[in-house]
Amino acid sequence: MAFDLVQYFAEQINNQKPQLLEQHSREDRKEHLLEINALVLGKLITLWRSNDKKVYQEISSPEELFIQEVARHLTTSSKNQSTLAKNELEPAVTEILRLQLAELKQLNDIGNLEVQGLRELLLGQIEHLSGQAPDWVWSTNDLLELKGSKPIVQEEISLDSTMKEFNQMVSQQHTDANEDQHNTAAVVNTTVPGWSKILEPVVAVIILWVLYCAATQMFN
Repeated sequence: MAFDLVQYFAEQINNQKPQLLEQHSREDRKEHLLEINALVLGKLITLWRSNDKKVYQEISSPEELFIQEVARHLTTSSKNQSTLAKNELEPAVTEILRLQLAELKQLNDIGNLEVQGLRELLLGQIEHLSGQAPDWVWSTNDLLELKGSKPIVQEEISLDSTMKEFNQMVSQQHTDANEDQHNTAAVVNTTVPGWSKILEPVVAVIILWVLYCAATQMFN
């Protein structure tokens, strides 16, 4: 199972954005932020599916216009059934999208994930998102396979444990890459058997003899 960005982002939102939707009760705020967290992450996944290079570029160097366009699209979608007012929802979506992109950039820089690593990381979040939000969220961000999904029971873990899991994922990725490089080098550097060198002149003579016989028959 992939490193859990859903829980990781939720913890980062609480730590970095304590003022976000602070006018709401604790329970309502938690519910709204979980919905928006899933809404935004799901949209990044569907955008990645359609144009991974574009999303990777935005993760590497986020543009404010991209953030505003995605936030506006999610907020104004006719499928969005959030109970938040639009003037509350859009700023919250914008802030959480900005945070997710920044965190993904940091994870990419730390783990040197690049396109392949981020693909595995993002697409692996679908199972973590399962059942984590009402169906209107999946209709809005186009992650339609999660409509009607149920939560996958997981043990709640701390941020330290989450980062340890990420480090293990990065270590495994680098180990696999090193093994691939080693195997490739082994194939390239395979020693040519000595007997093949000895037989090379013999083989050449045989080939020339066959060609000579063929030519003789052609002109007879």
